[in-house]
Amino acid sequence: MLGRHDRSPRLKRFARHLRKESTDAERKLWALLRDGQLDGFRFRRQHTIGGYIVDFACMKANLVIELDGCQHMDAANAAYDAQRTLHLEELNMRVLRIADHEMLKHPEAVVRTIYRELTAEEPSPSP
Repeated sequence: MLGRHDRSPRLKRFARHLRKESTDAERKLWALLRDGQLDGFRFRRQHTIGGYIVDFACMKANLVIELDGCQHMDAANAAYDAQRTLHLEELNMRVLRIADHEMLKHPEAVVRTIYRELTAEEPSPSP
């Protein structure tokens, strides 16, 4: 099992590619999270953890944020996402999944949800 700090050159190259090819929802969320704008919490985008590339990660809070498009709704992708979430949780990361359309339509509500997760004493179960 790979640890939290994954230094695979192949994954790092692919993460760089994903940063350049961000979705609209990812760009919108990054504009709200970058440079510690959310109460000083620092996020990384398209970050490698445990053999996976996560959309956003706050390492200080052990929080991963995944923005999910409609492709995550089919059974095969949902099963893969569940396996991935379990692996990240084994690495002591909490995973928060947010639908792309929610990020695009209600960014303020999404940021409030993320902030609650960052500051919660007891982590909420992942939806």
